[in-house]
Amino acid sequence: MYDFRSDTVTRPSDAMRAAMVAAPVGDDVWGDDPTVQRLEAYCAELLGFEAGLFVPSGTQSNLIGLMVHCQRGDEYLVGQDAHTYKYEGGGAAVLGSIQPQPIENLADGSLPLEKLKRAVKPDDAHFARTRLLALENTIGGKVLPASYVRMVTDWAHGLGLATHLDGARLWNAAVASHVAPAEIASGFDSVSVCLSKGLGAPVGSVLLGKRDFIQAGRRWRKVLGGGMRQSGMLAAAGLYALEHNLARLADDHANAALLADGLRKLPGLTVEAQTNMVFVHLEPGMAQGFSTHLAEQGLLVSSVGTAQRWVTHLDVDAQAVAAALAIAARYFEGR
Repeated sequence: MYDFRSDTVTRPSDAMRAAMVAAPVGDDVWGDDPTVQRLEAYCAELLGFEAGLFVPSGTQSNLIGLMVHCQRGDEYLVGQDAHTYKYEGGGAAVLGSIQPQPIENLADGSLPLEKLKRAVKPDDAHFARTRLLALENTIGGKVLPASYVRMVTDWAHGLGLATHLDGARLWNAAVASHVAPAEIASGFDSVSVCLSKGLGAPVGSVLLGKRDFIQAGRRWRKVLGGGMRQSGMLAAAGLYALEHNLARLADDHANAALLADGLRKLPGLTVEAQTNMVFVHLEPGMAQGFSTHLAEQGLLVSSVGTAQRWVTHLDVDAQAVAAALAIAARYFEGR
């Protein structure tokens, strides 16, 4: 079986498992787990922030960030395709009483400045209070242009708005752009990064910000059920991932390019590759049959109607890509 559904399906290596078993631990709710402390400090230094907070998931990390920045009746500006708006269960509204103000994303993943300007509410009791701009990088596998990020975060700060980055795949953006992770995080008051996607840890994200911001976030983590005890065993996996699997994300990007080139040679497929993601649009008459064929041959991809997403990661190497292309090609034999 070859699993291209997502980079979340990776499994910890033997070396990562060994690091988890050997990790010194404490009670992190009491604040005395040394491995969690080391992970939080390491991420903060790597991304240029004062402090970090280790949490179970990226969804919780983003939600904590939004709930620290915004109070009940506040709103945040966000893209219609962003995870915090579209794919995280409406948590900001449901649990934080925070109103999202969605803006249509452009093709490159950015939010048009003119639309953002029109979306900011006046200081009037009729309106939710605009408090925050939230971006995502990468988004749909696309790296936001650095010049755009600088411009829009400067604009937001000029209005007194805070800025948050959903950087679940920030590491991919940094590797693809050939810059340090701190450059991708620059301009944001808070950043959420994921350890369990391309980096290959089994669980966990880290929220970064100023010390007082993280202290407030620690309280919300407890309220949201994210306080863990001897979580140093999980933090050790994150540390191992950062120390050993960051640079190799370039391999995933190269494999995605190989995969895209091969799929483009097949009839009826329109293919676009972005970092470690390959998006395939199928002709309607073949969509169901092609998806069924892949599944029957033990090749897992994410399929919705005529659209597919193939994601490369550390558990599918170049040999797996070649095997996947051979399976895909067999669908067309004799047709």
